[in-house]
Amino acid sequence: MDLFSIWHLLIILAVVIVLFGTSKLRNVGSDLGSAIKSFRSAVKEESAGDKPEETTSGSAPSGNGGRIIEGQASPASTPKAADAAQVRKG
Repeated sequence: MDLFSIWHLLIILAVVIVLFGTSKLRNVGSDLGSAIKSFRSAVKEESAGDKPEETTSGSAPSGNGGRIIEGQASPASTPKAADAAQVRKG
């Protein structure tokens, strides 16, 4: 016997229609479709706008295409902390 037969799916569909109504389900479908369309257009615009610019070595890119990320690197663990962890295990 299958996990979901056609009768199971029909009962689930009937319960959803009774709970939400057909007009609300139609609105959800159209909202989902418009969201997918806007997502696709945004991805297409983003990929068209990310054309790499040629720059010389050591200089920042000109225009609005460049991104500057500032931060400070720190080691994941110090040797003293690793030794202390081994003492606790031992």
